Amino acid sequence: QVQLVESGGGLVQAGGSLRVSCAASGRTFSSYAMGWFRQAPGKEREFVCAISRSGGRTYYADSVKGRFTISRDSAKNTVYLQMNTLKPEDTAVYYCAADPGVERLRAGIFGSWGQGTQVTVSS
Repeated sequence: QVQLVESGGGLVQAGGSLRVSCAASGRTFSSYAMGWFRQAPGKEREFVCAISRSGGRTYYADSVKGRFTISRDSAKNTVYLQMNTLKPEDTAVYYCAADPGVERLRAGIFGSWGQGTQVTVSS
């Protein structure tokens, strides 16, 4: 398995931007598709976005499409989530996840995940 550590969460006003990062270690980074999930208080965990092992394909939930961008840097073994035009409903703990298959990630099935980073958007 790969170990994942998120960072970069915080408090931001509505309409603002934030970038969260996820550093991976333990196994070959390029062997894993990467994704982001989030969970708000009292709600189910939901898929946010995913990126294929090569970085050539990306997938987004409708709620974030056009506002969020996922990317990966193989040299740094890191995946990023750039969040723009943030809304109060984006407030959640954001989790990084990894799995060899991007379709498994999209289905919410993954082998590794991080401890999460809190993102709070004030209105």
